[in-house]
Amino acid sequence: MGCFFSKKSRRKSPKKDSAAGDECATGSDLPETNNTALGSNSNQEAPKLYSWDKREKVDPKDFMLTGLKNETVGRLPGKLNGQQFVIQDCENCNIYVFDHSATITIDDCVNCRIVLGPVKGSVFFRDCKEIKCVVACQQFRTRDCKKMDIFLCCATQPIIESSTGMKFGCFQYYHPELAFHFKDAGLSIFNNNWSNIHDFTPVSGETNWSLLPEDASVLEHVPLPDSESEFKSVRVSTDASRSIVPLTKGGRRKESEESCLFVFFAGDYSTANARKLIDEAISKGFVLIQTKEVSMRPEDVNRVFQNSAERLTEWITKGSVVALELNGDGVVEACRAMADDMFDGNKVFVSESKSTSSHDVDNFFNFADMQMGL
Repeated sequence: MGCFFSKKSRRKSPKKDSAAGDECATGSDLPETNNTALGSNSNQEAPKLYSWDKREKVDPKDFMLTGLKNETVGRLPGKLNGQQFVIQDCENCNIYVFDHSATITIDDCVNCRIVLGPVKGSVFFRDCKEIKCVVACQQFRTRDCKKMDIFLCCATQPIIESSTGMKFGCFQYYHPELAFHFKDAGLSIFNNNWSNIHDFTPVSGETNWSLLPEDASVLEHVPLPDSESEFKSVRVSTDASRSIVPLTKGGRRKESEESCLFVFFAGDYSTANARKLIDEAISKGFVLIQTKEVSMRPEDVNRVFQNSAERLTEWITKGSVVALELNGDGVVEACRAMADDMFDGNKVFVSESKSTSSHDVDNFFNFADMQMGL
């Protein structure tokens, strides 16, 4: 479906020209040669079918939710398959979009709880208020919105415009199809700038956005699908430890001055190994600050890793790297021990000492932010 449905861009179809219809000639009015051609199909080839003739007809209503009140609605996995989607004029609804999509706009909604599956492009809220939502996307933007709580995974810097009372937390959500939807949408679970908010219209002396409490739970804001609804078959978990996106501290103040850079170089199990390390580090009392997944060139390796570059350069040819910043007293020594115990023989980089670790972290994540245009 190539068109984008929005109440702000709808156009009426032009009326048919009745005069043109009156001018259509009957069969008896056509020249004899044409009559002969039209009347004889024996020697004519069948009309050629083009790819667009074979496409399944789509109903715009399948890709819109509009004018609903006090309902539980949405889309099950497999219903959007990367199409655009529009939500507008909904009030006091629970909305669950359990599929990946191209872009989503949400207009003029009030007092709704919304879960959006991974969005390849942008999610744009306009003229909404009292919204609580879980969102994963490439770009996130609000305009003329009030009082929103957002559990967000966003690959780029989230932007608010003419919006107040905006509160942000790290994405925390799981259901069995979600990992596939992230992949289909071209999103990495490790690229999440949820706390790096840009206020396009700041007001001197006022704060238009803040971060949700660190222990904020999705269930306190967005309920699970009702057991009587069509979404009861989707096995949802809001447990932070099961979230498909790692829970990061983001822009909140670090409790320790010691951080460690831990980098997994491309391999068949980079994602699984990174998740395994995160779980082990958290169980030891350390905190995950931020994560990134980026591609690197040999010159990038030289600039970022400097003295260690020579042994690392050949590893980047296999694909992107996954980097973690872990924080806590004694984290460097602990990470080096975990690397030896858990990933012996795997291609990893770990900060060598507490004295160099902060420099490692700054070097890598400054490079990653530049790479991603942040």
